[in-house]
Amino acid sequence: MIDHPAALPPERLHISCDPARFGFETTAELPDTEIIIGQPRALEAIQLSLKIAQKGFNVFVLGPPGSGKLTAALELAERIAASQPPPSDWCYVNNFANPAQPKALRLPAGWGRHLAHDMEVVVEDLVTALPAAFEGEEYRTRAEKIEQEAREREAEAVNRLRAEALRSRIALIETPTGFAFAPMLREKDEIISPEQFQNLSDQERQAIESTVADLQQQLQKVLRQFPAWRKEARGKIKALNREIAEYTVSHQFADLKARYASLPGVIDYLNLAQADIIEHTESFLPKSEGVISLFEGPQKAPAQRYRINLVVDHSEHTAAPIVQEELPTHGNLIGRIEHQAHMGALVTDFTMIRAGALHKANGGYLLLDARKLLTQPFAWETLKRALHAGEIRIESLERSLSLISTTSLEPEPIPLDLKVILFGERVLYFLLDIYDPEFREFFKIAADFEDTLPRDTASMAMYARMVATLARREKLRPLHRDAVARTIEQASRRSGDSEKMSAHLRSLADLVREADFYAGSEGRALITAADVERAIDRQIHRSDRIRCQVQEAIRRGLILIDTEGAVTGQINGLSVVQLNDFSFGQPSRITATTRPGTGRILDIEKETELGGALHSKGVLILGNFLASRYSGAQGFSVSASLVFEQSYGGVDGDSASLAELCAVLSSIADIPIRQNLAVTGSVDQRGRVQPIGGVNEKIEGFFDICAARGLTGDHGVIIPTANVMHLMLRQDVVQAAAEGKFHVYAVSEVDEALELLTGVPVGQRDEAGAFPEGSLNRKVEERLKAFAAVLRSLQKSGEETGGEKP
Repeated sequence: MIDHPAALPPERLHISCDPARFGFETTAELPDTEIIIGQPRALEAIQLSLKIAQKGFNVFVLGPPGSGKLTAALELAERIAASQPPPSDWCYVNNFANPAQPKALRLPAGWGRHLAHDMEVVVEDLVTALPAAFEGEEYRTRAEKIEQEAREREAEAVNRLRAEALRSRIALIETPTGFAFAPMLREKDEIISPEQFQNLSDQERQAIESTVADLQQQLQKVLRQFPAWRKEARGKIKALNREIAEYTVSHQFADLKARYASLPGVIDYLNLAQADIIEHTESFLPKSEGVISLFEGPQKAPAQRYRINLVVDHSEHTAAPIVQEELPTHGNLIGRIEHQAHMGALVTDFTMIRAGALHKANGGYLLLDARKLLTQPFAWETLKRALHAGEIRIESLERSLSLISTTSLEPEPIPLDLKVILFGERVLYFLLDIYDPEFREFFKIAADFEDTLPRDTASMAMYARMVATLARREKLRPLHRDAVARTIEQASRRSGDSEKMSAHLRSLADLVREADFYAGSEGRALITAADVERAIDRQIHRSDRIRCQVQEAIRRGLILIDTEGAVTGQINGLSVVQLNDFSFGQPSRITATTRPGTGRILDIEKETELGGALHSKGVLILGNFLASRYSGAQGFSVSASLVFEQSYGGVDGDSASLAELCAVLSSIADIPIRQNLAVTGSVDQRGRVQPIGGVNEKIEGFFDICAARGLTGDHGVIIPTANVMHLMLRQDVVQAAAEGKFHVYAVSEVDEALELLTGVPVGQRDEAGAFPEGSLNRKVEERLKAFAAVLRSLQKSGEETGGEKP
């Protein structure tokens, strides 16, 4: 004989937190603590990752959204970064030898801004100093002297030839187009006219022509020397220009080089910049106005060529950088090269290089959301490539994919040394671990956050301090200890375990913020338990539209659920509907029919492809239980069918297998089941009842239907004994149980549930192997024997007629 389990006492249905156990009146009395508590394993993993120097020891922080992963990682990174000096500044400068490949300059933290400013000042000074130097008296005097000497040299050569020509009575004449020779009269210093020349004798004319030809050759020889002499003069002018430019520029750069003498890389760049300025001195000098060609690039000031592009500036940092990139695209990670439109074309230079998150976090810590990173095209591969190479190479996505072939910049790569902290859901971690063989190469450490905390004295004290710290950080009102106790109860309810507390930080913060609002609307200086309760109720109210519609459909008879009487082969099962963070219980009518057969249990949900694998597993298990208990020598001669009535969506999980088993046995034994009870729980092949999830929501879902129709004192829910520790029911359910209007029964065997549901003893086999007269098992066995007889009769009839066996 099975003893009927008694209804659970009210104190087992909701484990309250006694505010008197706290040694404070309000949270204002409590000191601050870490926001993240109860996560020693995860925090130790993060600390190891941040401290270990070897390559690849980046960390993936995994856990559900809102569990405080990011907060914990930030706090630990800030704590470790505070003891580390800021890393180097990085600048991009012009590569004068190859402008398409800008050079990277590394400077101590804060020096990059100074260098950029100092270089700008020097160039601005040169814009004034160089024109002034070339307009000075000394330069003009020396340049004019060189030009005068050049002119005198040419004039002297021409004069010597002119004197020689005069001795032969030949004049050297300068014309607009050059030089010419003309004969002169012997009596006078006059040039012979053409008529006079024709009147000369042939001998005289030939002599003159011969002399002119000889002089012409000498003139050509002299004129051929002029370009070389003029080139020599230009060389002297250029040397003078260089001398003046070198003096002026070196004077401006002297102090700059002395200031950065300890940085060889900067000194090398300054030497190159100084030489380039001297080489391009004309760009600093005033230009005459003229027509600008449409084929020339955009006009740039001289300073543009020598500007320092400070891409990473740590002048305002006192510790290693911590960067969280909210949009981890390819360009936002490794930087980008901007372009400027000019005459329908895109042009760029080294000053348009922009830093990415890897640049900014270099030497420190980079935090990335794994889901955001994986949803951005090629961002994950870009991150891995940078970590593998140990350098940041700026390259546009279009170019890396060979989508464009235009010439662009190729900035010098920057060495990469940082820790990457990825945070995301567990499924993302395991998917990456399975499908990306390189994942473990770069993320050797996993920090797995706990979903719950133990609900013991020490944890509750730390929880109270965490609530106090949270309220102060959010600039909220202090909480009364009654309010803290209510938040702990809600944390247990959220965890689905009266012995645990939820570690979900976001839900706690949202609850306290909303409670603070209600306290403020009532003009209170403290957050009370009533404010927390109101916040909980309003959160539920904002999310329970679907629940209200389902319950209304049940009350109006659109969804058929009986809560009175007894029906054979029909039972109230319980399921949970999950809507984001809100879940509610929903009763479902489960029916079973039986008939003579070969031991098959037909799962209609599976046959219609509405049942999941777990539900099908539960049906198979209960079928094996039935065959094991009742087959005997007669065989298990029954066929049964099971269905969730009015289910139009998928059904999964095995939490209804206890209810389904009871419905099948009720149908076989022809014993009705009480409809004022609902059942949840799964069974194993030996008939033991196993725990299920969502027990609080399931109980409350049936309670709400019964309460709406009127509690009679007979309503209740049967749950697995193993789920008693999970009970954190609403106060109205607890109150109804205390008044004897509603009951919660815990069972560990299917026989206990059957006796509660049918009121008929189940019965155990005696020494002879028979069940007691009038017991449920006896009726089941007798009905199965009758089914077996029917089957034998049908088989015999088929054999006599030559027909097929049934």
